[in-house]
Amino acid sequence: MKYGFIIDNRKCIGCHACTTACKSEHDVPVGVNRTYVKQVEKGEFPNTRRIFSVMRCNHCTDAPCVEICPVEALYTREDGIVDFDNNRCIGCKSCMQACPYDALYIDPDSNTAAKCNYCAHRIEVGREPACVTVCPEHAIIAGDMENPNTEISQLLARQQVKVRKPEKGTNPNLFYIDGDEASLNPEATDKSGPSLWNSQARGVGHYAKYAEKMVHTNDDVNLLQMVIDNDLQAAYQKKETENPNYIDVLTGKARRVYDTPDKGILWGWEVSAYVMTKAIAAGAFLIPFIAMLLNYEISSTTKLWSVGISLGFLALTGLFLVMDLDRPDRFLNVLLRPQWNSWLVKGGYTITIFGLLATVWGAMVYFEISSGETVLLWVTAFFAVMLAIYTAFLFAQAKGRDFWQSPSLALHMLVHSIMAGTAIFALVSLIIGTEDWMVILKTTMILALIVNIFTMITELTMTHPSTAAHTVVKMITKGRYKNLFWFAVVCLGNVIPLVLLLIEPTSTILTVSSILVLVGIYATEKIWIEAPQRIPLA
Repeated sequence: MKYGFIIDNRKCIGCHACTTACKSEHDVPVGVNRTYVKQVEKGEFPNTRRIFSVMRCNHCTDAPCVEICPVEALYTREDGIVDFDNNRCIGCKSCMQACPYDALYIDPDSNTAAKCNYCAHRIEVGREPACVTVCPEHAIIAGDMENPNTEISQLLARQQVKVRKPEKGTNPNLFYIDGDEASLNPEATDKSGPSLWNSQARGVGHYAKYAEKMVHTNDDVNLLQMVIDNDLQAAYQKKETENPNYIDVLTGKARRVYDTPDKGILWGWEVSAYVMTKAIAAGAFLIPFIAMLLNYEISSTTKLWSVGISLGFLALTGLFLVMDLDRPDRFLNVLLRPQWNSWLVKGGYTITIFGLLATVWGAMVYFEISSGETVLLWVTAFFAVMLAIYTAFLFAQAKGRDFWQSPSLALHMLVHSIMAGTAIFALVSLIIGTEDWMVILKTTMILALIVNIFTMITELTMTHPSTAAHTVVKMITKGRYKNLFWFAVVCLGNVIPLVLLLIEPTSTILTVSSILVLVGIYATEKIWIEAPQRIPLA
């Protein structure tokens, strides 16, 4: 048995009965939706059409939300329904990043994830999902796809159907008859501007004020008259301050006229800060470890500083992780109720084990115990490397964000740990005053900066597999992040420190370069985490 949906776009009239029934059945709060009807207009005036597409969870066979969920709050039932348990959810929002279809949301009442669950409680008593029952045109068909006697199975055998984003490899079980790419592909249309049909995306009560302003504004009347008179050139000149949707109908450009509210940045500054502090924690151990491998004499004081810095920034890492959760009271579920396929769980245990090993090494150094130190250092170094790079594998599980699927992301995070560790010890050396220590720090910083520049060039110039990833690159280099990228990341964080260290590698120059490098690392992580989240998934 495997349940699925068919949306017959030949019949859908866009009445929103399914949306209303879903909200009523599950008491879905205002502002979020388990299912909704997306509306797109296309064609050239007067030959235009409106396309209705019901959007909801695809109940994927290989659901990425299930794989990434750290606490098994999301799971696949034996009948193929992807269900959720909000009593386990910690509100980490990983599932929302993993879903390529933007099907999940955070319930504002419980602060836990939620989505369409196929009305599992109705299925179990032999009834159909509420949206199927209420649809006046029988445009939503549900049932067991593996039973040849069901309507959905027969339609799948006879009709040509489409799914959303088949390239993601999720094997979705939501199919569209007569599905239109302009509606199913979110990148085919721009975000809609303010209008009567998409007022929900402007926030509750917002559009009423906007509409009132339009009625009393002569500029809107003038713009509309320009469109009616087919004076498009004048209308285009005016559209920067007005609603451009009038014009798109005349030019034939497909446009959204009703859409779900934008969820915005899910992982904000807390995640950027946590990646930064995690890099420092790992690097603060790896730099002395590399020095000892190269037969540099590392004093006990330096070793204790290494342990103290690692543990201090590890504590900050945990703090930022908990701060980012919408249910921080449940953060221990990651360790006590783990779902081992999730890299969030593997990362949580990596943080814990590394912290324990670093504490043991600090105790051995303090009490001058040398027996077994070499073995301990190698084991701790392994977990330090894992601490530095595990987030790259977590991001790779977030299939909704194409830019994060970069194969060089692990190297990106490892070299940032080396740079951060070197920078921190360059600043600490001002306190402990070990001049011999500065030689390896300067060399390591120069090499790390060269590798980091090469890694960034690779990430931004490699052939990207999707238009979404390519759009993120344009956003970074030419769009809204260009100033932060070229000034803070490229110039301040990489080029200037490298040039200074190559020309005059003094202790003062290393100190200045270290401060600039830390600024550059945080700016990089901010951009790399935020920019991909600005690409619409639905």
